[in-house]
Amino acid sequence: MDINRALGTVFRMMIGPLTNIGIDFLARRGKAEEDMTPEERQQAHDARQLAKRAKKMARITRRLGR
Repeated sequence: MDINRALGTVFRMMIGPLTNIGIDFLARRGKAEEDMTPEERQQAHDARQLAKRAKKMARITRRLGR
């Protein structure tokens, strides 16, 4: 295996979890769970669910494009 392929694999392994952390941070708008009102918690939950569905649709689209 050449170095470019190995680096690509390592970067993909790092980008996935970092993306999830970023999506969660944006859904919470930078606030901690205990500092949020119940309405804000519900909105953050809905935003995470929306991001989850978007990632799922992106995976399906990529699979259909092969």
